[in-house]
Amino acid sequence: MTDLRQDSTPTPTAADPSSSAPLSSSRPPRSDGSVLWRLGGVIQTTRPHQWVKNVFVLAPVVFAKEIFDFALLVRAAGAFVVFCLLAGAVYAMNDLADIEADRQHPVKRHRPIPSGRVPTSWAKTLVLTLGVAAFFGSLGIEFALVSLGESPIFGLFLASAVAYLGINVAYTFRLKHIAYVDVGCISALFVLRVTAGGCATNVHVSTYLLVCTALLALFLGFGKRRHELTSARANAKRQRAALDAYTKRGLDIALWATALTTIGTYLAYTLDAHTREFFRTDWLWPSTLFVIFGVARFVNIVQTRPRAESPTQEMLKDGPFVLIVLLWAILVMWVVYNLQPGT
Repeated sequence: MTDLRQDSTPTPTAADPSSSAPLSSSRPPRSDGSVLWRLGGVIQTTRPHQWVKNVFVLAPVVFAKEIFDFALLVRAAGAFVVFCLLAGAVYAMNDLADIEADRQHPVKRHRPIPSGRVPTSWAKTLVLTLGVAAFFGSLGIEFALVSLGESPIFGLFLASAVAYLGINVAYTFRLKHIAYVDVGCISALFVLRVTAGGCATNVHVSTYLLVCTALLALFLGFGKRRHELTSARANAKRQRAALDAYTKRGLDIALWATALTTIGTYLAYTLDAHTREFFRTDWLWPSTLFVIFGVARFVNIVQTRPRAESPTQEMLKDGPFVLIVLLWAILVMWVVYNLQPGT
């Protein structure tokens, strides 16, 4: 295997018009330092900034109007932690599997594992440690449900966690190389997060919530692939094998199709008779405006920031996007709960 401390890829420069990398990536990644510096790399490898995706685990409790139930919130928080542990293990595993491809990327080459900041032996230990911790955390949630008499079938949450890990393993070593199937896997993982949240709290998950989650994840996934295809250019296949089978036109169609379908499904949910009866309001539909704004903002990020490592990562740092999400959450909470529990 190639020494991780070397980098045989030609370094992009400001004079190279085909380069989409930031100027800072022209310097070779640092690969030596103190133990504390390496431990910092271990934390960075688990991508804490990406754990926000696991907020989907909390969705069933929020939309079941149970957010003020402390016992449910504790179990939902436990499920969130389990999925953060699993996500950290998956990110480390993925970086181990993609060392060579990441070293061809102008930004990813600076990640701790491909740059050599985190030795491969450390990374393997990290994957094992987080995986074991997630397993025992899942068992803890299952036994808590049994002790409370709220688990109709023992092992549902654990099964969701195992399925999440299994799909990630298949994705890392095979499925991510198949165009469109790779994005389908990403969507399935988001649906599993929501399903797991329902299992951990014994809360029914509506079909609308699952469908909206799946469509939104597809939209984000296609946006990410569209961004990668634009930024990688001639180096696309070396950075991600599946990109060779994608086309800009095909991704544009998929991106806008899932965007419109996501908006339409969410609007149908807010206008559904059962939804209006359950939440005792006819005024949830205006929140669709923020969904439209959020979708439009994400498309703008995809199209205008080719130098970003990932549009899904970039949106978490984008002020207007974060504001849109915050306003949507405030409006939904006010309409659904009217700031009062149980109403």
